[in-house]
Amino acid sequence: MSSEPSLTRDDVAHLSSLARIQADDAELDRLQGELAQILDAVARVQEAATDDVPPMSHPLPLSNVTRPDEPRPSLSAEQALAGAPASEEQRFRVPRILEED
Repeated sequence: MSSEPSLTRDDVAHLSSLARIQADDAELDRLQGELAQILDAVARVQEAATDDVPPMSHPLPLSNVTRPDEPRPSLSAEQALAGAPASEEQRFRVPRILEED
């Protein structure tokens, strides 16, 4: 870790205002140290030798388990709507919750 904070107190105050976070002087001082530690940790990770490591989205290989998309027997519209409290034009009828503009 660096001995001197990589962020100034003004930097922290600016970040706080961008994030719309109100911070008093004590919080700014505390956050300055915490953010400096975070930036130092990120800098250490960036120093890792990764030239021979291919980019990946997940550390383990993933395979998507899917089934073929084939038609198969299912309910008719009438059967699906048989237990519905209300239906209209082969669709479930539900109460309106949004007003039209």
